[in-house]
Amino acid sequence: MENTLAYAQTQDKNDELKAFRDKFYFPRLHGKQTVYFTGNSLGLQPKATQDYILNELEDWASFGVEGHFHARNPWFSYHEILTDKTAKIVGALPQEVVMMNQLTVNLHLLLISFYRPTKQRYKIICEAKAFPSDLYALQSQVKYHGFNYKDALIEIEPREGEKSLRTEDILKAIEDNKNELAVVLFGGINYYSGHVLDMKTITEATHKAGAYAGFDLAHAAGNIKLDLHNWQVDFACWCSYKYLNAGPGGVAGAFVHQKHLQNFDLPILAGWWGHDKETRFKMASEFIPIPTAERWQLSNAPVLSMAAYKASLDIFDEAGMDRLVAKSTRLTGYLEFIVNHVNELTKTADKYFEVITPADRSCQLSVVPHGRGKDLFTQLTQHGVIADWREPDVIRMAPVPLYNSFEDVFQFGQILLHLCIK
Repeated sequence: MENTLAYAQTQDKNDELKAFRDKFYFPRLHGKQTVYFTGNSLGLQPKATQDYILNELEDWASFGVEGHFHARNPWFSYHEILTDKTAKIVGALPQEVVMMNQLTVNLHLLLISFYRPTKQRYKIICEAKAFPSDLYALQSQVKYHGFNYKDALIEIEPREGEKSLRTEDILKAIEDNKNELAVVLFGGINYYSGHVLDMKTITEATHKAGAYAGFDLAHAAGNIKLDLHNWQVDFACWCSYKYLNAGPGGVAGAFVHQKHLQNFDLPILAGWWGHDKETRFKMASEFIPIPTAERWQLSNAPVLSMAAYKASLDIFDEAGMDRLVAKSTRLTGYLEFIVNHVNELTKTADKYFEVITPADRSCQLSVVPHGRGKDLFTQLTQHGVIADWREPDVIRMAPVPLYNSFEDVFQFGQILLHLCIK
């Protein structure tokens, strides 16, 4: 690798995904296009999104309520046109996936089914300092069932002096608590460090202990290669506004493994849209569940939100996760190389950059700017680099392979070097 514009431009020229960059809008600052490294927080807007949403607005205007059956994409079954392509992204069978609600809503709905504590088995293993929405959901579920969350939640921390969890420490916690364990729930990718967990191994150990394995895939869906069905994951949920580019508050996704779909004894919170499709409009008083992940639906599809998601989903289907992951590895590797090169040129005893994202990673690189802190992050923003600050001390950067370029990474390096030597 080389920290030169010529090298970066050569990589972009040879990039088979380079044309996808032109399918997105980039924010501008001071009249210039920004270096956008925050797809791990909010993905960029596909240029086609406006047309996808406008189609539904036009059909609403033309058909009114009849749009449920006569729109170009009938609203009655709109969520179904998202299923196959979404299943490919998360490595699932179509019947195991449904797009609905928001991430934390889906997490609660799934925990209703899979967290069924008994006096003997009531504990949940999760990561320490999990993303607050997960942590609050787990705490409230535990308290709802009458347990003390300080006892019921087992929070696994990295070892002293380390930033990421070790798989062996997670497995040890599962083994040590196997007789009291009900659920294991982790973020598939740690939002702070960018560490990708070994979900297959964790799931296997969880099942051996007699518990259910679930994952929050907010930072994983559309980012890494997932294989939820073959990994035998019991349940998972994710948002669509990060790497899946569905817009702020976009519709979320849920996964329930095929082996649970015929188990109608699983408790659920039922809603009209989870009722058998053939008899739904007969308004029967008895709930008849759909024998797919659609059973967990409560309400009819939020069509405008789903239209925005479909605009990005169609791009993903064209690009393919294999090609995206391959580029992601190269692009994030180049970003790490650039950060380390700036480090070599500017490092002092009290001012240096520490990359805390381990080798098991996605496109996110988390960097601690020792001696510079949040002031450096603020200056980066002022110079047109849109990254993300996470307390207490990390700059998160995500060069997304669908729309970021090697030249983006090079330009970031030039700005970072300028700020460090000025």
